[in-house]
Amino acid sequence: MTASGGVGEPAHVRFTYRLRVSSAASSALLAEWNRCRWVWNRCVAESRAAHEAGEKCGPAQLDKMLTGWRGEREWLSLGGSVPQQQIVRDFATARAKALKDIKGRLSVRQRAGMPRFKKKDLAEPTLNYTRRGFRLKDGRLHLAGGISVTVVWSRELPADPSSVRVYRDSLGHWYASFVVPAEVQPLPATGAVIGVDWGVKETATTTSDGHDLPHSEHGKKAAGKLAGYQRMMARRKPKAGRAASKGYRKAKRQAAKAHKKIARQRQDGARKWAKRVVTDFDHLAVEDFRPKFLAKTSMARKAADAAISATKREPINMARKHGRDLRLVNPAHTTMDCGRCGARTKHALPLSERTYTCTACGALSPRDKNSARVMLVRAGLNPADADRGRPDGPPVRQAA
Repeated sequence: MTASGGVGEPAHVRFTYRLRVSSAASSALLAEWNRCRWVWNRCVAESRAAHEAGEKCGPAQLDKMLTGWRGEREWLSLGGSVPQQQIVRDFATARAKALKDIKGRLSVRQRAGMPRFKKKDLAEPTLNYTRRGFRLKDGRLHLAGGISVTVVWSRELPADPSSVRVYRDSLGHWYASFVVPAEVQPLPATGAVIGVDWGVKETATTTSDGHDLPHSEHGKKAAGKLAGYQRMMARRKPKAGRAASKGYRKAKRQAAKAHKKIARQRQDGARKWAKRVVTDFDHLAVEDFRPKFLAKTSMARKAADAAISATKREPINMARKHGRDLRLVNPAHTTMDCGRCGARTKHALPLSERTYTCTACGALSPRDKNSARVMLVRAGLNPADADRGRPDGPPVRQAA
């Protein structure tokens, strides 16, 4: 289950279930995806042409184009209009985000890239349906276009879904992700607060020693096995224009299974940790850390194995589910400020220096522990023995 909805927006959650798809339904879903992929690629081409001509190309114009494309091409009109309209909206959202980042003069590494063409061999099928494009009857999911699939109901849906996303993963398994309104499940109040700082040596360092999240290193443990599968794929890689051999497909599937297992291990560990933190603390101050830049540093491999972004989502989702107060803290200067008196060092500490020493009050503590304490001060959840926080600290936003 994953949560969605920003500050001030009604929260929704996704309930994902495995699908049992017959060969006929699989062929129909893939045919529907090929039509949607063509619509996406045509939107990319039209937006690029409009940009070169200095014209606008918003959702309204693309919707009109889609009506014309369906009228001109019988094979396109054979597919459902709902998933095609939804992929146009997804394209418009992605393009608007990229244009907003450009207008905001964000650095290139922080920008969301402009939408690109979806290649047949690389893009996994993903179909989105609104309420008028699907229905649930007798435990089966009926999609527009006469497609019917069996849902493995591992748990009940708490409410009627407003939309569903049908997608296939790298192993060829089909899933349905239903969107339903979030229901708050309150937990007993504890009156405790906690600060969370993200890192590479430890995935999460907190103000409570018993709630730190050590680096699990699932990727490191599976690296040897993955390297073997990748060598097998390299030896069997087909030439351009030729079909892949049975050995290549087998090695590719084994590599995909290994990656899937690692992802599930990371998610399982993050969820269990988030549940424990949310159960024991009423208020959470979490660093709003975005580790994308680490991909270009010497810590890229270890940072990727820590999966900080995926781990950060879990306490946010869990706090929203259980009605806890979670505040996202801007990470600027958190390694330079003292968590006790608020004084700031003149120079940033090098990564090799793991102990923070305050020259103003003489406080001595591990670097990450001090940063976790700064999160509490910045979020206004000052511990009882904290003297003060810097009045000019970056803004804090409410996450749940």
